[in-house]
Amino acid sequence: MTTDLSHILDNARVAANKLNLIDDATIARVLCAVADEADRQVDYILQANRRDLERMPESDPRYDRLMLTRERLAGITADMRRVASLPSPLGRTLASYDRPNGMHIDKVSVPFGVIGIIYEARPNVTFDVFALCMKSGNVCILKGGSDAHDSNTALINIINRVLISHGIDSNTAVLLPNDHRYTDQLLTAVGKVDLVIPRGSGRLINYVREHALVPVIETGAGICHTYFDEAGDLEKGRRIVCNAKTRRVSVCNALDCLIVHQKRLPDLPALCAPLAGKHVIIYADPQARDALAGQYPDELLQPATAESFGTEFLDYKMAVKTVASFDEALEHIARYSSKHSECIVTEDEEHKHRFTRQVDAACVYTNVSTAFTDGGQFGFGAEIGISTQKLHARGPMALPELTTYKYIISGNGQTRE
Repeated sequence: MTTDLSHILDNARVAANKLNLIDDATIARVLCAVADEADRQVDYILQANRRDLERMPESDPRYDRLMLTRERLAGITADMRRVASLPSPLGRTLASYDRPNGMHIDKVSVPFGVIGIIYEARPNVTFDVFALCMKSGNVCILKGGSDAHDSNTALINIINRVLISHGIDSNTAVLLPNDHRYTDQLLTAVGKVDLVIPRGSGRLINYVREHALVPVIETGAGICHTYFDEAGDLEKGRRIVCNAKTRRVSVCNALDCLIVHQKRLPDLPALCAPLAGKHVIIYADPQARDALAGQYPDELLQPATAESFGTEFLDYKMAVKTVASFDEALEHIARYSSKHSECIVTEDEEHKHRFTRQVDAACVYTNVSTAFTDGGQFGFGAEIGISTQKLHARGPMALPELTTYKYIISGNGQTRE
């Protein structure tokens, strides 16, 4: 098999030019048609997914991300329909003004063109990316991981069949073969690929950052903290901590470290009690461990080490750090945060204000679980990823973040001296 991407990328550019001429109503119909076909082909998709799951041990933290179920597929297709129903992000006038010489300038949103997505064992990304890219007028070049090969192939087959049935170029969505050389060519396809977005482990993201010659938007790892303040409400804290940690441990917005003010250590056993029922292993610093001893299952209580902090567990594991002050909590977050999602539980209005002002993260919560860092939950229909960088996009990226802009200048024969 050839590993030369040139012809694939050339075809993708042609498809991008065609896609730019298709009206939004047609795009919405196609997305709904893909969702309908996926609903009809659930058994076909799940059979393919089972083949992928059989190759991965259940103990692998990626197993849950890889797994598709009827319920998850229903949620994925519902997201696609929501994306279809959203207003088009294209052709929006972002600014409009006249110059003294009578020249008129409009700043208008446009697609990037060809977007490459490199991702690991997350077959839901295939549908999410396709829906968001097509709705925003972009062609997507998908480079999924070998762990999800069968699942991704089943999904792209459905997409391509629907595209062809609607008279749309199937190169609008392309899944690359499982050959690492394709990744390297995608990252260096200057002039052919407009943007690359990696989704996956820190190792994958670092590789893309270090080797890419085309523009990259990073979707970083999620090392997420919740600070239970001296003025925190215990019942709110219990619900928030349990939800953020255990709703789905394999996702990037899951809680990794609970920070607790030392004056609230007597409440720590009650704060952590719901976690015991979920068999969450707690790596506690000495003060927190003393507070939990005898009140949290011994087999689930471990001493924290230096590696316990700044770790994205992706598992039923969590660190606990005791601090003597609000400022010390901020310092701990600043040191270990991946700038993804951070939360404070407090009734102190000044602490809420300072936390949202001083914490450097894409999403900063007050009295809300970090589990809500998600494009669907933000009302975006779906997401292409969670950006932890600051250029162009930050936080959940959806339709607006998949556009750039151009200036359209009109006049009546003006010339410049």
